[in-house]
Amino acid sequence: MGILRNTTPVVALMLFLLIAREIYPYTEPLNAEAADGFVIEKVASGFGGPTCMHWVEDNLLLMCDRDGGRLLMLNASDDFSESTLLSGLNHPHGIHLTEEHLFVSEEGVLAKYNRSGWNFENRTALISGVPSGNHQTNAINALPNGTLIWHSGSTCNVCEEKDERNAALLWVNPTNGDHGVLASGVRNSFDGVWVDGAGYVFSDNGRDWEGDHPREELNMLVGGAAYGWPDDDPDHPIPEGTLAPVATWTPHTSLNGLALRPNGSSAPGLNANGSEGFTLYGTVFGSWNTLLPQGHEILRIDFTPTNATNATEPADQWDTHVTRFATDVGTPLPISFSPDGTLYYATFGGNGGLYRIVPTVN
Repeated sequence: MGILRNTTPVVALMLFLLIAREIYPYTEPLNAEAADGFVIEKVASGFGGPTCMHWVEDNLLLMCDRDGGRLLMLNASDDFSESTLLSGLNHPHGIHLTEEHLFVSEEGVLAKYNRSGWNFENRTALISGVPSGNHQTNAINALPNGTLIWHSGSTCNVCEEKDERNAALLWVNPTNGDHGVLASGVRNSFDGVWVDGAGYVFSDNGRDWEGDHPREELNMLVGGAAYGWPDDDPDHPIPEGTLAPVATWTPHTSLNGLALRPNGSSAPGLNANGSEGFTLYGTVFGSWNTLLPQGHEILRIDFTPTNATNATEPADQWDTHVTRFATDVGTPLPISFSPDGTLYYATFGGNGGLYRIVPTVN
């Protein structure tokens, strides 16, 4: 009985720490801090589970709310007051807007709406039936020629997918929904950005439960290429015949949202010139697959060309430097620069907060 009494407080403490470990990232960030010369400002909250953000005018921000199944419009000139543009969505994770249409990435479905101003009607399931499991379909973006890129996560941690559309980037014809695999072996890519003169850069999160393998990745898109999963392992992080990442980060921390720094932004970095270099900002959500909390940060990723004359793969063509720009920020997921160059991000879960990082006022 004495042994039981002595061990009970230890077990209770361990249980408390485990529960606190799960809850902590979703609480209001208390120790959030940006790089020297910058401050984090909370501008609004109550958005549920934000998964995408897109500025469409100087003062108008579109936001996906995964938990509420909504597409919101936030008015920055009115304290980010919200209005609902669409509801009843199934876990929306991304949008792409044109003058005539809106494309919404839902769980396993790419929906298309006719657009008239800020009214969206005549929903069509352009693609449906993409399996979901551990992950789902994420961002929907576009190449300069109008072809859509749809990010589709794996259904599992490690497996051979039954549907080749999982763990892949898909190309999509926006007119008729024809689609196919653009890049394979991409376990869970949340987002990507097009950089003029450089190409398409995308995030990819690797398998769990293998210690320091693998590091989270940023990749450059090469059509038809494979990116390693599920054949990678600690001894072969880049399997033969697959492409290496151009940048990496701490394993199991979930590097997700990406935003290209625009020229003239107050955020530090390179001007966006694909032939001379550019800077991306990325969100690191954090992971339950670590004993102590990791991630919960905003990264700055600088890309500069190597000018290597014999470079055949993107990893040989770019030098990358990754630094922490903000830390202890909770669970950041979508990230976007406003038209005036201010960096905004939103936290997922809990109360769904919207934040910006601005220069310190002297």
